Amino acid sequence: MKDPVVQDGDPVLRAKAKPVAVADITSPHIAKVIARMKKVLKGEDFGVAIAAPQIGESLRIFVVAGSVFEDKTAEKPVDGGSKETSEPDRVFINPVLSRLSRVKKEMSEGCLSVRGKYGTVMRHEKASLKAYDESGTLISYNGTGLLGHIFQHECDHLDGILYIDKTILIEEDVDLQSARQKLKDNHGK
Repeated sequence: MKDPVVQDGDPVLRAKAKPVAVADITSPHIAKVIARMKKVLKGEDFGVAIAAPQIGESLRIFVVAGSVFEDKTAEKPVDGGSKETSEPDRVFINPVLSRLSRVKKEMSEGCLSVRGKYGTVMRHEKASLKAYDESGTLISYNGTGLLGHIFQHECDHLDGILYIDKTILIEEDVDLQSARQKLKDNHGK
């Protein structure tokens, strides 16, 4: 069966994605792209976000799983349990990183488009972002921890950059459970 996520080597992942015209944000075409992104993300046990190029669409859109926005004090399954969440997935269209903290740290990172590898990347601890949501409303988020990390990773995708281009250490054939634990350790969860 064909992987629903475009893999490293496909030119769409290396192209700078095209902005979505504000008038087109609520169009049926963009709604279909977003619905497909959400469906693919929901089918991934270890994915927390996905960019449009990862489903073959060169558009400046990414989706972050609702679980990332849940109350961080709530109990969560650590065994890859249910991804059901009361928080909706959030859509970011034409995102722009508006501010990055000066402080950077090494963060463990993986990618649905680079399966079987995990790496260490220097990322800013905090990232602020402005974008449109799927209704065409301009939104702003201040991302710290995992959310700030995701903002940087996904904006890189939209510029044709994969985390493996920035990694300072890469591990091959990583067990997904240990990769998930590294990400949790990285963000204090």
